[in-house]
Amino acid sequence: TQPKPQPGQPPLYSGTFDCFRKTLVGEGVRGLYKGMAAPIIGVTPMFAVCFFGFGLGKRLQQKKPDDILTYPQLFAAGMLSGVFTTVIMAPGERIKCLLQIQAATGETKYSGSLDCAKQLYREAGIRGVYKGTVLTLMRDVPASGMYFMTYEWLKNTLTPEGKSVSDLSVPRILFAGGLAGIFNWAVAIPPDVLKSRFQTAPPGKYPNGFRDVLRELIREEGVASLYKGFTAVMIRAFPANAACFLGFEVAMKFLNWIAPGL
Repeated sequence: TQPKPQPGQPPLYSGTFDCFRKTLVGEGVRGLYKGMAAPIIGVTPMFAVCFFGFGLGKRLQQKKPDDILTYPQLFAAGMLSGVFTTVIMAPGERIKCLLQIQAATGETKYSGSLDCAKQLYREAGIRGVYKGTVLTLMRDVPASGMYFMTYEWLKNTLTPEGKSVSDLSVPRILFAGGLAGIFNWAVAIPPDVLKSRFQTAPPGKYPNGFRDVLRELIREEGVASLYKGFTAVMIRAFPANAACFLGFEVAMKFLNWIAPGL
């Protein structure tokens, strides 16, 4: 989301670590957490809906509750979860991206997440808040399919012979969850770049949506620009998703313990 450099000028950030250093120097530690409120508000319901969607996707394909699904079926179930989460993710992503680019543009238009949401709604109604929904779907549907399929595959691979998947150790769950996050973002980064550019563009800049963004990016910055932010995303992907899946597994075991027939 860094601003396009003027002709003959270098880009604002040369890479992930240069961005980290300049943000820290220019805005302090708080600058690293710009736009955090919107994702924080949405993260709990988002993951609840995400895992619910995956569970529903599995049940829709099972003839009996104990049927074992194939990996393509798990991928399809994961894709359904991506459809469900977009309703929550799209406005949060829009607000987060707008707040994150403020410092680079030198203009402080929004005082925070709530103010940003109010101004977007005042300017363009609900369409303004949900700008970029199609691109969010294009990112989350295939990426969620890869996410859950990879996690289930790794769990099965890491389970010792003769043991149950439910008895998998904490380090193995962390490894499977972290690697699933990496596979998820390997699929998600190109549409995420397009989404972020589209969501932070001035109104009317891309009348044909993601097609205009894609053409401009490839024409001006090459195909490699679709993977901008790769290093930063991958640094985050492993620990964040390892923690996510561990939390899910622990929560499920706890709920099965206190309410086994629920």
